[in-house]
Amino acid sequence: MPTAPATGPTAGRSLARFGLGTAAVGRPGYITLGRDLDLPAERTVEAMRERTHTLLDAAHAAGVRYFDTARSYGRAEEFVGEWLAARPESAADVVVGSKWGYTYTADWRASGVPVHEVKEHSAAVFDRQIKETRALLGRSPQVYLVHSVTPDSAALTDPVLHARLGELAAEGVRVGLSTSGPAQAETVRAALEVTTEGRPLFSAVQATWNLLEPSAGPALAEAHAAGWLVVVKEGMANGRLADRNATGPDTAALRALATRMAAGTGTGVGPSCDALALAAAAAQPWADIVLSGAATPAQLASNLTAPGLDLAPTDLAALTPLAEPPEAYWRTRAALPWA
Repeated sequence: MPTAPATGPTAGRSLARFGLGTAAVGRPGYITLGRDLDLPAERTVEAMRERTHTLLDAAHAAGVRYFDTARSYGRAEEFVGEWLAARPESAADVVVGSKWGYTYTADWRASGVPVHEVKEHSAAVFDRQIKETRALLGRSPQVYLVHSVTPDSAALTDPVLHARLGELAAEGVRVGLSTSGPAQAETVRAALEVTTEGRPLFSAVQATWNLLEPSAGPALAEAHAAGWLVVVKEGMANGRLADRNATGPDTAALRALATRMAAGTGTGVGPSCDALALAAAAAQPWADIVLSGAATPAQLASNLTAPGLDLAPTDLAALTPLAEPPEAYWRTRAALPWA
């Protein structure tokens, strides 16, 4: 079972605590802002495969060793599996986390699709998708998560599903869940109570935490204290915290910190907003892995300057005004268009 990287006062500076997600490049459509600026005009399977492999190469060369994917990310598992097969020496030290529970239904279309993915957390879907994941990756994922669990999910209550997941955990796979929605903390705490054969079932969580939506933090600290692997997703809030989009009053505190830090360099050149946002996530003592969702090599390079930023407690405190009520944040996210 993969171990969590070290955390602590200086651990945020290590690239071992950063990962690369493939939600933005495994399919032509997603909800990240500005995709028309980031991706090839013709988002063919081959073009997206090439972009994914380029990003995986760059991330691995930089020192990233955690790659995240999912059954519902179009052909992302296929792209990752091809990369692993073509680069066995690189693949040897990579941890792959994937997710099941959504079925991709967009048929390689970016927009104009009524439903891009269908969620079902049943034993039957798990049985089908774990086979698909293994076949596409060419190996078993080291981390396998129930995708987008909410408090009403059967993943928290179905004993048949729990037995299946327990069998997978017995094989050495970290079994866990990803969370979404304003009740992430409630979901994580419910998952901490789930047992099978007298033992805790789950040992990993991938949750949304960012400067606009930090509400899950205390529950994620509890999961970390219980020995779970804690992975942060959407650290840039689907692009809302990127330089080109962080231009309104809701992100003024982030821009102000970037300006102050630039003034202190002597060159006038400071950190990007995206790097600050990811550095703030990595500064949380419970965060084991912080994902970059980069869609271009330039975005990845900018994201991966985050480990070099040493945010003081006063810096982090200056960013707290960005936090929105969870319900408002998730309403905004739900309104983002697939493009």
